[in-house]
Amino acid sequence: MDKEYFASINEASKRLSVPAYTLRYWEKQFPTAIKPTTGAGGRRYYRTEVFNKLAVIKELLYTRGMTIAGVKKLLKEGTFPDTVDDISNIGAQQNTASTTVVQKVDTEMLDLAISLLEQAKEQIKTI
Repeated sequence: MDKEYFASINEASKRLSVPAYTLRYWEKQFPTAIKPTTGAGGRRYYRTEVFNKLAVIKELLYTRGMTIAGVKKLLKEGTFPDTVDDISNIGAQQNTASTTVVQKVDTEMLDLAISLLEQAKEQIKTI
């Protein structure tokens, strides 16, 4: 889409393969990100930037399995991607963070297990 191009809600719906009522729902869920321009009679028209955000939301919800709350969190944190191509960077960041947490938990659990085994070994020696 060109920078100055406006897509009607029906056109956006067809291009994204999402019903128009879903787009209206997303407007309510993500009011800071999805602000269509309204024309005569209250018709919705989406600028290129807004259309790209709709495409990102669709990708995150439908393909990546994110929840509405997860997308809202990205918007709140300011890490919402500009285009669908930018989504892979978010996934890499989240995977790295979750891997670090899992490694930390695993290390703590191993330390606890070793400590318990050492205590058990000492008790066995005293028997």
